[in-house]
This record gives sequence, structure tokens and C-alpha cells, in this order.
Amino acid sequence: MPAANARQAGTSPEPTRNIPTDGPATITSQAHPTAAISLRVIPRDQHNISRRDISPNALRVLYRLRDSGFAGYLVGGAVRDLLVGGHPKDFDIATDATPEQVKALFRNSRLIGRRFRLAHVVFGREIIEVATFRANVDDGSGDREQHEGGRLLRDNVYGTIEDDAVRRDFTANALYYAIEDFSVRDYVGGFEDVQARKMKLIGDPEQRYREDPVRMLRAVRLAGKLGFEIDPASAEPIARLAPLLSEAAPARLFEELLKLFLSGNAVASFEGLERFGLLPAILPETAAALASNRSGALRGMLLEGLRGTDARVANDEPVSPAFLFALLLWPAYCRALIGLQAQGVNAEEAQRRAADRVTLHQLGTVALPRRFSLPMQEIWLLQSRFSSRQRKRVMRLLAHPRFRAAYDFLLLRLTASSEHAEDVAFWREAQTQSGEELSAALGVAAPRDVYAEDDAAPPKRRRRRRRSGSAAPAAE
Repeated sequence: MPAANARQAGTSPEPTRNIPTDGPATITSQAHPTAAISLRVIPRDQHNISRRDISPNALRVLYRLRDSGFAGYLVGGAVRDLLVGGHPKDFDIATDATPEQVKALFRNSRLIGRRFRLAHVVFGREIIEVATFRANVDDGSGDREQHEGGRLLRDNVYGTIEDDAVRRDFTANALYYAIEDFSVRDYVGGFEDVQARKMKLIGDPEQRYREDPVRMLRAVRLAGKLGFEIDPASAEPIARLAPLLSEAAPARLFEELLKLFLSGNAVASFEGLERFGLLPAILPETAAALASNRSGALRGMLLEGLRGTDARVANDEPVSPAFLFALLLWPAYCRALIGLQAQGVNAEEAQRRAADRVTLHQLGTVALPRRFSLPMQEIWLLQSRFSSRQRKRVMRLLAHPRFRAAYDFLLLRLTASSEHAEDVAFWREAQTQSGEELSAALGVAAPRDVYAEDDAAPPKRRRRRRRSGSAAPAAE
């Protein structure tokens, strides 16, 4: 579709296609009054991005958009990661084509989203996300809705590439790779910030955090992932605005926590949450428990578990969210358990009530699905059974479907307290022993198999004599 038709459809044609590459050009925009826009085009010989490192399917989308008269750019995290020598998992594209026009171009596409409408172009297991340039102003159409506190509820007003650049969250994410000349387009100084390894918000930090409080978590996650420092001006409001996270959807916070801790940078993410005052907002009872644990043993155990998580991700091994949350909420569980036992609640009942209480309170912040919360609780409740040496209980625990996860958790507890060393040693051996060896180790005779001693047939069962019935009453 030609650019003229794109204008009729409510979009803007690519405004910078003929801008020279020999220096920055100042561009005016009404998208964000606090963000300076100055276009710099970084030619191919001044950056390290190669098409060999870009998904072939993303290239197909870019070329189809270009050949159909639309502007199309690789954008966001993919450009940022390629510049620092990383390997992006996702390749997102920004265009002046509307979602409906993208769908018309790609039969293998579908439209998603209501708050933020965009197109997914599907290539087998790979999905290329294509978003239309967004404006940062309300045109009166009703397609942009904002909460009184500043949080965006709906954002489907389309604009120019300049508008789109300044409405992105961080300068490092506002870089556009152009397929027509293989250059990188930078409107907000993101190229220099990537080179300096700096995470910097576009515009006024407090306003941007109020628009979307989850940006505070994203700042911590991306800084941890990339080894960047958060710009001081962008970091200053975080602790003060952390309570705004309570306004975010619990389901979205669950997904954000998975990104924080299951992307291979869990330790850096956790330390970032602590450093910037976000831990009490996202894991309130864990934060309180860690603050009251003077020895630091619980924090040490938690960090050791997160190091193991990072190692498993690096080795492409699976990590269960149930185990992750069992680790993250363990300090809260321990604190609740101690409190209940101090009230005189018996041990078994206290364990169940502590597990339920911690889970219920956390659900007020993060929507933890039952398919993860129930296994998490089982991991906790099985810990007390590792001290048992009764043969039947040992065999039942070994056969329990959560045994391995619970045993791995016991190993982590050993890093916090040496009192678990004997249990760890016993159960390590128990997993390799036969039933007879295990019985011998327990000092209990193995169940006797009377039929295994010889080849004689088993004794016949003795038939009981049938009792005769009662005599009929005599006739009168």
C-alpha cells in the first residue's frame, strides 16, 4: 500500500527516510514535552548489527512492509541487545501500518490486545510482534484512556516515528534499525546510553513511573540483565513510588516476577529490588522476614537458591515456578510458623496454617496460580518429614511426587544451618538403596517374604467347618 493510502488510513508515512546521515537533525514533536528529540542516524560502518544475527522471519516482515510502501523498523530490546553483543530471543517491529493493514499483508497474522492493539505474525513457534507507531497525546477518539493517577489504561492513538520514540520507556529501547540502509536511528540519545551501559528513562521519571508502575521493575530487571547502571535521575523516585505497584494487575506482576527471576539474572534482580526499595512492594512478607532475621541466614539461603536458578537457566535446564516461589516466600513462611508455634499451636497444624497464611497474603499482590502455589506448599510441608526414620514414613516420602523438589530444597536449607547435615546425608543414601539395604540402615528387619525361602507350594488355607443351621421348632 502506498504512503498516501497509509495517510488516509490514519497513519503517518515514514518522515525520516531521506534524512542525511552526516549529523543530527533536530525534530519537533508534541509527543512528550520533557523529552528532547534530536535524530542521529548511525550508519552501518559505525555499529555492529548484522543481518546474520537477526531472525530471518523478522527480516521477511521488514522487507514485506517496505515493499508494500510502509515504514518498518526492528526496534526495542532486539536492537539494544544486538548492540551489546547479545542474542535477542524476541524481534519486535515498529511500523506506520495500522494493525488491520498488517493483518491484510500477512495471512499468518492475528490481532491481539485491547489496551495496546498490535499484530502477531506467526512463523511456526516464532512470533514476530508488529506494533504501530504510537502517539503520546489524546486525539479525542477515545482510543487513549488514562487513570487519574497517570496510569495508562488504553493506548491506541497512532502517530509518527518521533512520537513513538519518545513514548518508549528507556532511551536504550528507543533505537530503530532500518532495513533499507542498515542504519540505526536514534531520537533520544539511546545509542550513547547503550555505549555507556546506562538505563535512562525518557522524559520526566516520576511521570513515566506513574503512567506504568511496572516500569520500575523493568528498570531493575534490564539493568541486572545487561549489567547496566540505572541513571541517578531515573533511580531517585523508585523507592518513593514503589507503593504504586499495588495498582498493577496481580497477573501482570506474576509474569514480571518470572521475567525477573527466570531469565538467568535472578541474583542481580533480587539485589536490585533490595537496593531500590522495591522488595517490600512486591514481596512484602519476605522483606519483613529478612529484615527481622539478624543472622542473615535466610537471605544467604535465598541468594544461594537464586544462584542455582541462574546456573540452571545458563545450562538450559528447567526451573519450576513452584520451586522459585517456595524459595522466595520461605523466609515469610518461617516467620509465620515461628509466630504460630509461639502461640501454642501444635507443629503440624502450625505448618499448614503458616503455609496458607503466607500464600493468601501474597495473592493480594501477585496472582500466584494454584498449579504453582499448591506444589510450593507441599515443598514446605515435606521439610518436617525429613527427620523421620520410621520405615513406612521413609518409603512413603521417597515415593512422594514432590520428593525430589523437597530434597533439593533441604539441600538449600543446609546452606543456612548445619543442623540439617545428618538429614541430608541420610536421604542422599536412601535414594540409592534397595528396600533391604534401607531397612538395615534403619535397624529394622525387612518384611519377610515367606514364599521366597523355598520352592514349596504355599500351605493350603484351612477351611472352616460350616455351622449347621438352627433346628426347626417342633410341631405342637
